[in-house]
Amino acid sequence: MAAAAAQLSSLLLPNSPSISFHYYRPKPGLSSASPFVATAISSPSHSRSRSPLIQIVGGRDSDGEFGGRTESLSIESDWVDIDGDLHHWTRGLRPVQWYPGHIAKTEKELKQQLKLMDVVIEVRDARIPLSTSHPQMDSWLGNRKRILVLNREDMISKADRNTWANYFSRQGIKVVFSNGQLGMGTMKLSRLAKTLAMDVNVKRRAKGLLPRPVRAGIVGYPNVGKSSLINRLLKRRMCAAAPRPGVTRELKWVHFGKDLELLDSPGILPMRISDQSAAIKLAICDDIGERSYNAADVAMILVQILAKLPTVGPEVLRNRYKIDAVTHSGHEFVGKVAAQLFNGDVNQAAFRILTDFRRGKFGWIALERPAG
Repeated sequence: MAAAAAQLSSLLLPNSPSISFHYYRPKPGLSSASPFVATAISSPSHSRSRSPLIQIVGGRDSDGEFGGRTESLSIESDWVDIDGDLHHWTRGLRPVQWYPGHIAKTEKELKQQLKLMDVVIEVRDARIPLSTSHPQMDSWLGNRKRILVLNREDMISKADRNTWANYFSRQGIKVVFSNGQLGMGTMKLSRLAKTLAMDVNVKRRAKGLLPRPVRAGIVGYPNVGKSSLINRLLKRRMCAAAPRPGVTRELKWVHFGKDLELLDSPGILPMRISDQSAAIKLAICDDIGERSYNAADVAMILVQILAKLPTVGPEVLRNRYKIDAVTHSGHEFVGKVAAQLFNGDVNQAAFRILTDFRRGKFGWIALERPAG
């Protein structure tokens, strides 16, 4: 235990007083298919029971300043509050940055290939659709037709899915939810790409030119499932794919029948990630290289996120690890997992917690919701 304490000493956040908060859980019979925010507000018949306290490192007071107090976190809490806490929790931690050499080369080549594309398919992680949006993507694409794919739809709840579908629909963005591993959504994506680019061959015929295949480029962050999506579309393994960032290293055109060509591209990231709240989410979801982050820091923050989410809470953590999560902050919880399961090895404990989240051991949940 002393070894675990020594390794955890570096995880304490500077000037971060511990606070406790109350939170409420939905009634067990409440349908997971219904957005819990709307149900909790509009249906007074659903009773809520008070849950035990859990200690969280940091937090915001009513004036928006960070300090020690007791917060009341109910189902009505929005995702902006969680992002505010994330901003505080990441202060003082080692910044998450990852920009391997092949990404700079890919970015330059991709800008050239974009000129040849009729439609662009941008793939994001359904658990963190905002954090996996490249800040320069809009300027690169200009007026080109775009389809947004939220991959790994099997890793979020129906409430999450409905919320994001409504959010993007209000913005007039065409969204396809997919599961690249099982192929769900791939045929819809193929039809939509061809439909959006129909005018390409209409114009060619008007000029007396022969029709050509529609060119669609698939772009996005590392490890969001771009290559797996293409392999499912083609129904054969044409592009290297593995559950880790950085597998695809070069651009590759592949043919899908006679009327569609797809460009598989390596994951692209900003040279510098200024939003460290987003960077932490990339690390949690395994959408950035392991060398870019301190696993113990990331696991600590994940524990605190899960403890605050009404659909998870301390009980799920306690049931999973047989450790009382009620009175411990994130770094203390990681230390207890290390002491109990890994002979004090905090790094192994951290990767166990992260792996459990990635495999859905805490339930399938998104880490982001639209604000408002």
